[in-house]
Amino acid sequence: MIDSKFPQVHLYDQDLVDLYNQTWALIADFWKQGQNGWAKKFFIHPEADLLSLFESALSTFFLVYSNNEYPAHPQMDNLYRKQEENGAIRAYYDVEEGAPFLTPDNPEGLAPPLLAWTEHNLYHKIGNKKRIKEVMPYLQKYFTWLEATCKDDSGLYHAPLSATMIPTPSRKEAYYPVDFNALAALNAWYMAELGDLLNDKELSFFYRKHYFALKTRINNLMWDEETGFYYDLDKDQRQLPHRTLGAFWTLLAQIPNEGRAERLISYLRDPKEFGTPNPFPTISASDPLFSEEGNGPCGSVYPCFTFMVIKGLELYKHYELAREAAFRHLYFILDTLYPDEKTRGDLWEAYKPTKEGPAIWEGHPEFPRKNFLPYVALATITLMIENVIGLSISLPRKTVDWIIPALEIMGIENLSLKRNYITILTNKNNMGWEVRLESEKLYYFTIDILGKKRKTLPIPSGKCSILIDKI
Repeated sequence: MIDSKFPQVHLYDQDLVDLYNQTWALIADFWKQGQNGWAKKFFIHPEADLLSLFESALSTFFLVYSNNEYPAHPQMDNLYRKQEENGAIRAYYDVEEGAPFLTPDNPEGLAPPLLAWTEHNLYHKIGNKKRIKEVMPYLQKYFTWLEATCKDDSGLYHAPLSATMIPTPSRKEAYYPVDFNALAALNAWYMAELGDLLNDKELSFFYRKHYFALKTRINNLMWDEETGFYYDLDKDQRQLPHRTLGAFWTLLAQIPNEGRAERLISYLRDPKEFGTPNPFPTISASDPLFSEEGNGPCGSVYPCFTFMVIKGLELYKHYELAREAAFRHLYFILDTLYPDEKTRGDLWEAYKPTKEGPAIWEGHPEFPRKNFLPYVALATITLMIENVIGLSISLPRKTVDWIIPALEIMGIENLSLKRNYITILTNKNNMGWEVRLESEKLYYFTIDILGKKRKTLPIPSGKCSILIDKI
């Protein structure tokens, strides 16, 4: 049994519950004592000698579920401490020296701009409004630096492929990567959302204006009506024909309208494109460079990108596809952790798209990294809670939404809502399906059984139960 200080998930498949529990057990080894300006204690892979902005930001999306046992905010504060006068926060820092680690192919140290999205999620999961006011100056300077460094007269962002985290060889001619531009739009959108939380209309309007301007350019220049997909552009703003998973950042940034989104999402269902048995590979299965072994960015399934796609599907209300993809991906992860009854395996940075096992990249013996939780815990913890169990939590609103395609025996126990611990469990008895709830304080619970029932109820302190048939 997992230590009771963490939330306990309940599901009909005990193997997936064990996978969730095992992840929390592994996280205990991922904490480093800080020096050279780092936080006193921060999350990083035990064998890593570089601190990654991308990995640090992603780690907050599962650490927020640790019931404050493992604080999420130091991962971001580490990066803010390193911000330069011009606003730069680099992609990597040397852990021992504390200095930026820059490479010839990415001399500015650009990384996917996730800071505003990350802080918005932290606010809803931790509920500290004061923090938004404290971090906004860092986010504003970072936004300004990105514009000065990457944005040109076209209104689009130029960035090296290494800054997209999907540097497949088929993209070598890409000058305006679709994923980096979608991420820049995502950053602007959440800057506006944070402005709204601060009740700063001027701030919100400023970033909303930037968002819509970039959204228009992406839709006008990167969308191909004939194929129904978003593509990278070369230096002359001509579309490049390869299809990469990076195009699906546009869903998370809410760039396509409903019609375009449906066409784009159809690629996620197609096994000849991105709908492989283990969803979703970095490039289309129809690409000549696609490898069933993964071959690094040429077809591997990275849990962080599968997480990204699933979060985008949610925004367009494709909850059933999102849940199905989460289940499929988790079973592939499970196969490597428990390959048979006698052998204990590992979790990995990346997986094969069409068969079991970690991805293989010939000539790169360090790939994939073993027990690489900055990526895989997004699936084994965050997707488990948010998409398999189906919970969406906002502490400031005192709300828990439970979106489920069908009633099953499942739920969560001992989940912290700041200074309130809650339990939500389903059970079937002779009166039908019942939801049992326990809480220390009042909160608002919405149950949404897709296509059947939706109801919001105030849940008082103490124990209570709801009969689904009576809603």
